Amino acid sequence: MGMAEKGRGRVTGSFGLPGRGLSGSGRGRSGSPGGSAGRGKPGSSAGRGKPGGSAGRGKPVVAQNRGTRRFVRLLPVLLIGGGLLFDSLAPPNFTAVPLFVAAPLIAAPFFSLASTIRTGVASVLSVIAMRLSDGTSTQVVPVIEMITVLTAAALALVINGVVRRSNEQLASARVIAETAMRAVLPTPAERIGGLQVAARYEAAQADEFVGGDLFAVADTPYGVRLVVGDVRGKGLDAVEAVAVIIGAFREAAEQERSLEGVAQRLERALAREGTRRYGLDAMEGFITAVLAEIPPGSASLRLVNRGHPEPILLHADGALEVLAPSVPAMPLGMDLGVWPDRSDEWEMPPGSTLLAFTDGLSEARDAHGVFYDPAARLRGRIFPGPEELLSALTDDVRLHTGGRSTDDMALLAVSRPAEGQPPRRTTVKIVGRGDDTVRN
Repeated sequence: MGMAEKGRGRVTGSFGLPGRGLSGSGRGRSGSPGGSAGRGKPGSSAGRGKPGGSAGRGKPVVAQNRGTRRFVRLLPVLLIGGGLLFDSLAPPNFTAVPLFVAAPLIAAPFFSLASTIRTGVASVLSVIAMRLSDGTSTQVVPVIEMITVLTAAALALVINGVVRRSNEQLASARVIAETAMRAVLPTPAERIGGLQVAARYEAAQADEFVGGDLFAVADTPYGVRLVVGDVRGKGLDAVEAVAVIIGAFREAAEQERSLEGVAQRLERALAREGTRRYGLDAMEGFITAVLAEIPPGSASLRLVNRGHPEPILLHADGALEVLAPSVPAMPLGMDLGVWPDRSDEWEMPPGSTLLAFTDGLSEARDAHGVFYDPAARLRGRIFPGPEELLSALTDDVRLHTGGRSTDDMALLAVSRPAEGQPPRRTTVKIVGRGDDTVRN
């Protein structure tokens, strides 16, 4: 098994900036990461555009949301102030009452109860003050206008109460969903079987906790075994499938002698689950997954890939390999025939890190539709540990997409410590290979 070609070029610049000088390669498959694929054979350039292309040039979504919230909070004040100005300048036949009606109704779903009351009172008092000032407060039309604004203010209080109760129910549902997801997908320990481990689950939407991406790590008599997978679909059905796979993996990882046996146990668990389902899920449900085994006292790594994005092996000097399977296989749960699983073996020397991920990473796009290429972005980079690797990677993906991720992603990094390496290095997050200067 040959190592992938190790780059000798000097790498400079911040990891978070577009990697114009970093050349990556891929296997030409949609969404697959670039890099030197296979057993020491450099791949060809990916056809999806330049890896590490410029990040989304639009205004970040977080900044846009912050500006929108600020505008919404000012809008009732602007409506009331504009209404007063319009009424003082417009002819008598024109009225600004619609602006005073809109102010409390806009405040209702976004403001607190006290702020909604204050906005409603300000609107009513403004209309009363205007009609008193022009001496028409006792006429029919001005009285109707005041009653209309008062009714809108009262209605705003009702809307505010409904929205607050809905928000409380939504917050409770989010807590339940987060608790359930953490129970199904617990964060692994930082050190398992002598290896350093880090895992991340990045939701595409803020405050979203329920998804179909999964990871698990187990210390077994056969070594450290792990799985990273992606369930078709989202929501509670996806979480149920995740629970099935994680439960089957934990049992099979302890009992099966081979990694192929673990994959077959997962297949049978999904088949049993499918017998009690009906309709579309029963026919089309599947899970892409990659299983890995790192035997004790050995520098080897075994992989079984079932239709999943190829993991990446990062070496201590900044070189990397894309671990493509020798024989492509179908995802788990696809009942299109039976083929025996076949594991591939690689060298995982001390100081190297295995990075497995779901397609939420490799299929993340920038504003121009260019896929994120993790191999091209990581080549030549050195990280203190797996946690720093995942932190830098997630930050770089946000920069690439401009905060517009459309799919969840699960990341799992496992490092084999080098001899004499402390259990937890606390140096800087990223060191450019060949650089004399340390960068934060």
